[in-house]
Amino acid sequence: MTSRKDGPPDRRAKSKMSGNMSGMNQQLPVCVIGAGVSGLTSIKQLRDRGIDVVCFETGSDVGGIWRYDNDSGRSPAYASLHIDTSKERFAYADHPVPRKWPTYLHHTQVLEYLESYTDRFAVRDAIRFRHEVTAVLPEDGGWRVEVRDLDTDEVTSDLFRAVVVASGHHWDPNIPEQSGSFSGEIMHARSYRTPDRFIGKDVVVVGLGNTGADIACELSWHAASVTISTRSGAHILPRYILGRPLDRISTRASSRLPLVVQRLAYQALLRIARGSQEAYGVPTPDAPLLSQHPTVSQDLLGLVKDGQIVVKGDVSRFADNEVVFANGDSVSADVIIYATGYTITFPFFDESVFVVRDNRVDLYKMVVPVDTEGLYFVGLIQPVGAMPPLVEQQARWVAQLLDGALLPSSGEMRAEVVVDRYTRQKQYLERPRHTIQVDYWPYLDQMRALCDANDAQRSGE
Repeated sequence: MTSRKDGPPDRRAKSKMSGNMSGMNQQLPVCVIGAGVSGLTSIKQLRDRGIDVVCFETGSDVGGIWRYDNDSGRSPAYASLHIDTSKERFAYADHPVPRKWPTYLHHTQVLEYLESYTDRFAVRDAIRFRHEVTAVLPEDGGWRVEVRDLDTDEVTSDLFRAVVVASGHHWDPNIPEQSGSFSGEIMHARSYRTPDRFIGKDVVVVGLGNTGADIACELSWHAASVTISTRSGAHILPRYILGRPLDRISTRASSRLPLVVQRLAYQALLRIARGSQEAYGVPTPDAPLLSQHPTVSQDLLGLVKDGQIVVKGDVSRFADNEVVFANGDSVSADVIIYATGYTITFPFFDESVFVVRDNRVDLYKMVVPVDTEGLYFVGLIQPVGAMPPLVEQQARWVAQLLDGALLPSSGEMRAEVVVDRYTRQKQYLERPRHTIQVDYWPYLDQMRALCDANDAQRSGE
């Protein structure tokens, strides 16, 4: 199997995904990379279809980014981290969150939930912990996966029928370049854990996403001063609206309304629930609601109103210990924390296999590279909503494909990739984080319908 630009346009429509494999390769296991939210359900879904799986996980246990201080070195979790989606929406379909748990789970509870999923569905024995995937290359109709044992430093390789990349995209920090030099400390939010070492310091947090808001709110009780720098602003949404969790306001029915109607409805609710952002001292972005990923925070607006946090515009330059903003204002700072997201990176891929350009990925249904057979991505999405139900359906679909379900022709898939990209660009601002953005209900329904149709077709055969 090789990566190619122009394969026969109808080959996939006429054959199973592994149709070009030898009988021997059909018996090979499937490789899953990562044992977090996406990897665990991938193992489970594949095994449900009787497919042999080997999962490689860099850390010493399951959980991925939700294992605080994961020895993989890739967890961005901080001590106070809570999820921003309600427990009901967060859960996998076949493994509910305990009723007694709070609406918004602490990261320790998320990890406990994932561990209970691991044990309930007995997927742990498929995972090789402390093994880092260093190379993934097509070979003889399958995939050669090179792995390094992090305890012994031994490098081995094995041949697999297919590869499912479920390692996520929250581990390669993005720190923008700035003009000038800064005499204080510069760090990325990925390295933030607790507020202790920031006591009495002047801190600038660059970025007004969920992480930036969380860190700024926490530091406002410990640091001497906290300033948030934001390039384009953000729509700040409370965790609760009229006593209901924010994501329980959105329904399958409301998601089918025209975008302009959805915006008007949410704006009306926000006016009732919290009034105007400007009244608190947080400018409303020029971009309309639902055109960028919202920031969910119950505390930010009040802390800005009380003067514990100051909101400024984009950083223009540094001057010794000064941070100068685009409007000419400046503040003194001891520490700058960049909460500016992550770069989508897969260091184990050669460019001949899979390329990410400007944080963009060309994937059919956000899962399948059109011209590379036997390679799949689970969890390479940025949803407005919870991840587990979405990646569960992605993994279910991948398992179906590896069990005989068919894809459209390459030409049809390419056309849909283009349409999806255009639709995304039409709704969302041109930002790196929006290149893999999906809306919860439409994407969940699309993937579920696709899987249900495959199951119905199989049962009717």
